[in-house]
Amino acid sequence: MSDDGRQNNGSENVPSRQRRRFPGISSRAYEHPADRSALVALRKLSGFDTVFKALSGLLPERSLRLLFLSDSVRVSDQQFTHLNDMLRDACYILDLEKVPPMYVNQDPQPNAMCIGLDEPIIVVTTGLVELLDEEEMRAVIGHEVGHALSGHALYRTILLFLTNLAVRVAWIPLGSIAIMAIVTALREWFRKSELSADRAGLLAGQDLRASMRGLMKLAGGNHLHEMNVDAFLQQADEYEAGGDLRDSVLKILNVLPRTHPFATVRAAELKKWAESRDYQRIMDGHYPRRDEDKDTSVSDSFRESAAHYATSVKSSKDPLMKLVTDIAGGAGGLGGRVRRGFDGFTGSPSSDAPSDGSPRNGSDDTPPRSED
Repeated sequence: MSDDGRQNNGSENVPSRQRRRFPGISSRAYEHPADRSALVALRKLSGFDTVFKALSGLLPERSLRLLFLSDSVRVSDQQFTHLNDMLRDACYILDLEKVPPMYVNQDPQPNAMCIGLDEPIIVVTTGLVELLDEEEMRAVIGHEVGHALSGHALYRTILLFLTNLAVRVAWIPLGSIAIMAIVTALREWFRKSELSADRAGLLAGQDLRASMRGLMKLAGGNHLHEMNVDAFLQQADEYEAGGDLRDSVLKILNVLPRTHPFATVRAAELKKWAESRDYQRIMDGHYPRRDEDKDTSVSDSFRESAAHYATSVKSSKDPLMKLVTDIAGGAGGLGGRVRRGFDGFTGSPSSDAPSDGSPRNGSDDTPPRSED
């Protein structure tokens, strides 16, 4: 278990309960495979390197820091001391050598972010501070420290800048399209990076129930007496498995403008990881170290990500993913299944079978394959 306390800048930080510490832990230990593969895809996007290099020198990081310094409250031993203790505790557990500056910003919308180019800063809103209890907040701060350890702050800052820029140049057709292509790719990566940071938050807080409560509150507000974790997770299962191909398309359209995955999806993903052998190995002290990162094979990481996607598609209950699996497996009768899936868009009845119920001749007469 972690030490009961430690010295930091002359003062003692004593966590409310003992937690295991992870000296030298690499972000690879908790990063979601989809996070790494999405980042690889982002870096391969045409024009991204050019934009990245240009913005790295142009983004007003100094101005950003001055903005929060002048118009927010900096967390310290004198201000929001309970948040300061949680921040230092999370950095201690995840072994982040330099504690990032942290600010509380007046905003009723519950939110937190880790931004910055050379040195990350963490910002939490008053809406979030007022919504969460101590253990829930500890998981959120660990989440943001995970972003810092993974180096996500840089890309997050670029995403914020480009999103604002896209609004300003919306009147320029080609310019808007070019920027939105990169913004869309950045959002896809950032949604996956949130799954990684959720895992880091669990490692920092080491209280799955608190992590679940925090996600439920983000979805339903401060009404825990009216909510139930099992029912909340059942929503995630219903969201994934329910509906037909129309719903699969609508899910994609709904998530495209978002920077975060849906709360139920995050809760289900985190619970699945918390019950996995990978999580238990980390808790037992067996995890990748930062000093081994230089020896990590990029191709191995990419293969691991590809394998994860393949497994996810095969095990997914989503109608579109099941269709993709059937196509890969050469299943019969796919034409009829696709037509049935999209009948709702046109409002027409399925043409796969005659109205009198008699079988129709042709390839679609193949007996349907049983579903798993």
